[in-house]
Amino acid sequence: MAKRYENLDGVSTHKTWADFRRWQRERKQKQKDLSYVVPHVSPPQYERLQEPNGRPQLCWVGHSTFVVQLNGITIVTDPVWANWMGAAKRLTAPGVPLDKMPPVDVVLISHGHYDHLHFGSLRRLKGDPHVFVPVGLGRLFRRRGYRHVTELSWWETVVFRDVSLTFVPSQHWTRRTLWDTNTSHWGGWVITSNGAPTIYFAGDSGYFRGFRDIGERFSIDYALLPIGAYEPEWFMGPQHTTPEEAVQAFLDCRSRLFVPMHYGAFRLADDTPKEALDRLWAEWRRRGLEEERLLCLKLGEVIDAAQALTALSPFDNSFSQTSAITMVKQARQKE
Repeated sequence: MAKRYENLDGVSTHKTWADFRRWQRERKQKQKDLSYVVPHVSPPQYERLQEPNGRPQLCWVGHSTFVVQLNGITIVTDPVWANWMGAAKRLTAPGVPLDKMPPVDVVLISHGHYDHLHFGSLRRLKGDPHVFVPVGLGRLFRRRGYRHVTELSWWETVVFRDVSLTFVPSQHWTRRTLWDTNTSHWGGWVITSNGAPTIYFAGDSGYFRGFRDIGERFSIDYALLPIGAYEPEWFMGPQHTTPEEAVQAFLDCRSRLFVPMHYGAFRLADDTPKEALDRLWAEWRRRGLEEERLLCLKLGEVIDAAQALTALSPFDNSFSQTSAITMVKQARQKE
């Protein structure tokens, strides 16, 4: 029997069919304004990815897909260029067309859910990338003919051409069929290299103590954190952070900059991109955080990851001992 993986502290994300039916009934009663779409950068900046000139660069393609370039290698996280995710049509085109992508050296997979692992997109990437995956997921890749695949467990590190890649915990779950629930793990990735910014890609996660653990082990410059697919919170709570919880996660991991993700590409839950961003900015300002530390990238926007850090003032990002859930409740009581 295949091993079944768990969250820290045994936290369960299990929901029953009755829960799912309740969500669908509630969803039919909601009216949402879906007119807002995440903007694309104009003019396109993807040509900068072809010649990074040795500078560390970060580009948001959309959802949880980023291009990270540092020390001469190109890394892609959770590559998804799909136009459909089940019955959900993509809300806006990816920020970088697949045919405009540079050759890829490394692919980092956070977990096996289809909106994070799309083999159709992966096959079309240029180059012959080495794919790093959570433990338990490698056999799926090998069955599909992938040769360069490495599995990692939580807190394991591998070095690829002087770039260290550490697989770190998240609070989530995974399934690709009716029979393989949690037979592979889930998590995020910390990317470190001498002389380059440290980037934490959180993957998909609910709020949990692991954010503090990660912040204690690494000196993080960029935290790429999910803010969408949280409504209804009674259903999504253990597996997806709310925008308010994402702010707390940013403080917990002691990052210098926050780049939100996991919103605006597919309607996977009841929240909208505008609602997620409005709640994120409201919580950011309520906490009195500096606005320049929240980077809401446009689709396809390419930033010089080193230059963006030089303009920042010293930041004491010591985390609050109050849990995010308590902070969210306090905020809502004031509304």
